[in-house]
Amino acid sequence: MSAPASLPAPDADLPGDFLGPALAQTPDRWVIELDTPTRRALDALTRAATDGHFERRVADAMREVTGSCRDRLSCGPGVVLVRGVPVEGHAPAAAAALFTAIGRGLGEPQPQNLDGDRITDVRDTGADPDDPDVRLYRTRAAQGPHTDGADVIGLLCLRAAARGGHSRIVSSVRVFQSIAAGRPDLAPLLLQPWFFHVPGAAARGLPEAMPRPIVRFDGRKLESFFIAWYLRNAQGRPGVPPLDAARGELLALYEATANDPALVLDMDLRPGDLQWLRNAFVLHGRTAYEDPPPPAPGRHLLRLWLAAEDFDDTTPRFDTSGGVA
Repeated sequence: MSAPASLPAPDADLPGDFLGPALAQTPDRWVIELDTPTRRALDALTRAATDGHFERRVADAMREVTGSCRDRLSCGPGVVLVRGVPVEGHAPAAAAALFTAIGRGLGEPQPQNLDGDRITDVRDTGADPDDPDVRLYRTRAAQGPHTDGADVIGLLCLRAAARGGHSRIVSSVRVFQSIAAGRPDLAPLLLQPWFFHVPGAAARGLPEAMPRPIVRFDGRKLESFFIAWYLRNAQGRPGVPPLDAARGELLALYEATANDPALVLDMDLRPGDLQWLRNAFVLHGRTAYEDPPPPAPGRHLLRLWLAAEDFDDTTPRFDTSGGVA
């Protein structure tokens, strides 16, 4: 029997498909080390960022690197690690300005929350990770494999944790194909609508959950949107049907597959590392971490969400007037 028209063929060559362990052995596919002249240029520009030409000058200094990043996000594995961004000796606000300027070479910064913030601090604020309205990037808790709300996700490391906080990525394309091969009875359900909780929406009088497929396939590329704890937190919200046995089994299977050591790539982000991910093709997460005792500063990353229209992806984005669109 042939595969349904809405599903890719089992042996389809799809963009964004990779095996983490194999990718780890081929760093030339996804790691870019900034050369000394580029580092010095960015450092000098950041120290003198006092005029309206800053972003253009950063774009000029990063033109070749940005082109390589775009190629890897478009036609490669969908992940890039740029090493050597000068963050030492710069205040977080200056590093954020540099990060934003670099990001504009790939896309337009997008709101990351209902307050409309376009760049956010990823660090422990003491928030309760068990509160369904708390987003886990504000805690030290582990984050399972998930997607975010933009075409391209960027993380710039300012400080690493004392222990833990390892970044984990996995191809959502390979996760789907693995499930489709092993459980062809369940895989089509991923193309059906599922309800995702929208943190903070209830307090603003907005719908508490949104329906969306986990997987979309347009005949050319396979896109995924997955946040397991948002799926579980949607349960019991107004208008949200309970997960039946098949969906409950599939949700557990998806998480297990996305954490399969045969598929994932783990990495340590150190200060000056900039990670770009194509959200539609790559799930990301992290291990729990510990910060050093006060007054030493803790783990601190900056995050950008970019709209990159040239990728033609269908990732949902925050609409600050009405939740997630």
